Amino acid sequence: MVEAPKVAENIMTDWLGLPPLAATHGTQIDSLVGWIHVFMLILFVGWGGFFAYCLVRFRRSRHPVANYTGVKSHASNYLEVGVAVVEAILLFGFAVPLWAARISDIPPESGSLIVQVTGEQFAWNAHYAGPDGVFGRTDIQLLDLQANPLGLDRSDPAAKDDVTTVNQIYLPVNKPIIVRLRSKDVIHSFGVPEFRVKQDAVPGLTIPIWFVPDVTTAEMRTRTGNPEFQYEIACAQLCGLGHYRMRGFVTVQTAEEFQTWMEATIKEQGEIGSDPFR
Repeated sequence: MVEAPKVAENIMTDWLGLPPLAATHGTQIDSLVGWIHVFMLILFVGWGGFFAYCLVRFRRSRHPVANYTGVKSHASNYLEVGVAVVEAILLFGFAVPLWAARISDIPPESGSLIVQVTGEQFAWNAHYAGPDGVFGRTDIQLLDLQANPLGLDRSDPAAKDDVTTVNQIYLPVNKPIIVRLRSKDVIHSFGVPEFRVKQDAVPGLTIPIWFVPDVTTAEMRTRTGNPEFQYEIACAQLCGLGHYRMRGFVTVQTAEEFQTWMEATIKEQGEIGSDPFR
């Protein structure tokens, strides 16, 4: 027997063209999107039918002379009130509670992976705190677009085990992820459709978003039948002439694979940071 959530996901992906789900909260987002589409379909059919009725009912051959008295029925008022009620239900019954949950129910940092993601023209920079859980100091004087795009001060003891990447974000599956969004220059927008997340990165602000990825990249490749599949970060705000090429990628791994990647990258970047001539 096919599970109801799976049936709902198939409807959203097959009928509405949404990408496959890969985050635990995605069903709530898709449910809201689905109800909005049902409401739009009802409005489309209703108003389209009413328009066709008016064309026939008030055609010129039947009413050659205009009637200036107008319609005395209040049916249209009732319909407009009904539409407003349904819109209020969608807004206050679905959208606001869902938004509030994403904003106020951020999981505790102690049980989450925190990644600082900084947008710039035209790349996504990721910063991991490492095993000590403390982000190292950054200094604008140390900024180097090629070697050190975040200005990480490797002389800071807290930065010894930090990891930075450009346009590549690695995440463990089934673990809460808190992304702290920032921007160096202009407004960018961090969006991964499969995770049902999208948030602007605004200069001068640090904006947290969170989600729990529940499908690894390898599993999604099997599910989609595409061996080249990647979770893509697309900037959804026009941020300059190179906006079209501001692409990043997320790789969701098992906990063991992520730990292996983290340890290898800490070692690699630690060796580079300790050699000033490298």
